Amino acid sequence: MAHRSKDDPDDAAPAREVFVDGGQDLTDAVTEIGAAPDERIVVNLGPQHPSTHGVLRLVLELDAERVVQARLGIGYLHTGIEKNCEYRNWTQSVMLVTRADYLMPVFNEVVYCLGVERLLDISDQVPERARVVRVMLMELNRISSHLVAIATGGMELGALTVMTYGFRDRELILDVFEAITGMRMNHGYVRPGGLVQDLPGGAEAQVRDLLRVLAGRLHDYEQLLDENGVFRSRTVGVAYLDITGCMALGVTGPILRASGLPHDLRKTQPYSGYENYEFDVPTRDGCDAYDRYRVRVAEMRESLRIVEQCLDRLRPGPVMVADKKIAWPAQLSLGPDGLGNSPEHIATIMGTSMESLIHHFRLVTEGFAVPSGQSYTAVESPRGELGCHLVSTGGPRPYRVHLRDPSFANLQAVAAMVEGGLVADVVAALASTDPVLGGVDR
Repeated sequence: MAHRSKDDPDDAAPAREVFVDGGQDLTDAVTEIGAAPDERIVVNLGPQHPSTHGVLRLVLELDAERVVQARLGIGYLHTGIEKNCEYRNWTQSVMLVTRADYLMPVFNEVVYCLGVERLLDISDQVPERARVVRVMLMELNRISSHLVAIATGGMELGALTVMTYGFRDRELILDVFEAITGMRMNHGYVRPGGLVQDLPGGAEAQVRDLLRVLAGRLHDYEQLLDENGVFRSRTVGVAYLDITGCMALGVTGPILRASGLPHDLRKTQPYSGYENYEFDVPTRDGCDAYDRYRVRVAEMRESLRIVEQCLDRLRPGPVMVADKKIAWPAQLSLGPDGLGNSPEHIATIMGTSMESLIHHFRLVTEGFAVPSGQSYTAVESPRGELGCHLVSTGGPRPYRVHLRDPSFANLQAVAAMVEGGLVADVVAALASTDPVLGGVDR
């Protein structure tokens, strides 16, 4: 039998109740412990736990198996990205911001470059081909990010087949990114005024082949999970957060759309020409972990639609603004040592005039000056509203750079999702928010 023993070595000290398990029925022990409402246990979930996404720490106060209170510690993954931008020119900073949320580098680059272009007042001068390629890469990046969300979320609930499927399909997208940008992640491909270079030969055909493969693969996830009894029991009704809670906590993205609100910046505040594309904003009204999964799958299908329209809209043309005082002077070619400036381009710079050589040198080393002012731009990332606030004092370097990362705002909702629920549902709730700690703690 479970019994209470008094551990009171000092008569002046208050008695401390100790519950001893003597092998009786667990139900009886839980009933006896439940008679002492002040008995609580505080546990740390993470940062060592593999399901806490890096350095996240959840401090849980438990009453038996039920979460009474949850507090989040976002950890120490700070890389000083925003501060480092103050010591690099406006173009070099692209290679810093792309590393913030490492699962959506294209979005980080685009939102930053949109802000710089607004300060330069050249938003309307960005070539159409560059805008279309930006949209195409963002939507492919959205799919790859959602695949990681579903894969890791399935793994944390025991669905290992979903994990292998998700990373298998993500690799196909990264292959395309590597062919186009030279990098699988942290590309640095989007630059203020356009792109580093045009699409390489064969890229369009490679993307079309990818679309055909992914269209069939998305069906596999639905077959595996939509009516899976175990998956539904772990997600339906779990991590509930309705539209009122989302609005109060600043939650955006699939979490908000799974509560029934069709808020999407691509529709409400179009950028990069999104107003010219036909796509729907998927919503659900279950407000739980299951509907967040369903929204992400539906969004991947819409992204496939947008990418196909991008391929149809591609027309020959420049991919960088015509203003040579802003355009990065690079014409890259594949040489024996990898990507680099083509010998013909170098010969033109060196042999045309001393003025062009000086301009090339200053633009690469010092960068271009951006008029004084500040701007805030936002894009619809895979996790919600990704914003970028820029401040310029008129020099070749940013005075301030700040990213409004959706994972940081969305993590506020985890406590509201898990308090009152079971400790077994904490991991499912966290996975449904799809946090990336690289963006949370910069």
